[in-house]
Amino acid sequence: MAKKQEQQEKQLKITLVKSAIGFEKSQGDTAKALGLRKLHHSVTLKDIPSVRGMIKKISHLVVVEEV
Repeated sequence: MAKKQEQQEKQLKITLVKSAIGFEKSQGDTAKALGLRKLHHSVTLKDIPSVRGMIKKISHLVVVEEV
């Protein structure tokens, strides 16, 4: 049970380091869905599969750190 609580508390700090201009529109939409608005803007989100999938789609635009 302790492992489940520990996994649920994991967080990811996601920072937009490259503009989505010049890439597919859906990649810019994915960055907005993650809450990333401007370059070097960071958000902290729960480490869940849906967030990991979005990060994978725009991995060339973001830097991810575990918090």
